[in-house]
Amino acid sequence: MTENLPSGSATRPGDILRFRNGKTVEVDNTDAEGRLVLADALAYAAKFRPDVILDFATLTGAVLIALGHECAALFTDDEKLATELLAAGEARGERLWRLPLWDDYRENLRSEWADMKNTAGRTAGTIGAAVFLKEFVPKEIAWAHIDIAGVAHFEKEHAGYAAGATGFGVALTMDFLKRRFGTSSARGVRPRAGAGKVRRRMPRGSDPGAGARKS
Repeated sequence: MTENLPSGSATRPGDILRFRNGKTVEVDNTDAEGRLVLADALAYAAKFRPDVILDFATLTGAVLIALGHECAALFTDDEKLATELLAAGEARGERLWRLPLWDDYRENLRSEWADMKNTAGRTAGTIGAAVFLKEFVPKEIAWAHIDIAGVAHFEKEHAGYAAGATGFGVALTMDFLKRRFGTSSARGVRPRAGAGKVRRRMPRGSDPGAGARKS
């Protein structure tokens, strides 16, 4: 018998990793490797003391079970940030649904050998991943995690999106940045017509202004 590893340095179940912020993590599931990379990226970003950190990640399959393909999951402890992101998502047709980051879920990451495990088991998988990431962002920094696994890519046309990558999150991020950091007029911009509806993309080669032109 032999281990199914791509190399001798591959991560194994039971490995203990030390992250750049000093915390240690027991690898409980090697398939949850994305959050290990993202955790260090968040710790690195935090050292610059930004006003806000937003991370968008196709992180968990569990978010599809919870929310399907209709919206992304939003996690943040910052009420102001949550309100702004939810409003931006509604205005741009990229809907978010807020899920909890309660301290109760932290117990599911408990490890006997490290500060935490990298997974929380089968229940509340999406929340467990977000609670894990929360450990790598200082409390004084406003942070939001958006799990876009259910909306980043569609196998077939869905809700007005063509098959393929959707670019979900770009429009709502730009709207959020304009509202928070733009000019005073940009902060008070009214939602566009049809706000809150799923964005409908025009077929390739079509002219969106053709119907409005006079002959």
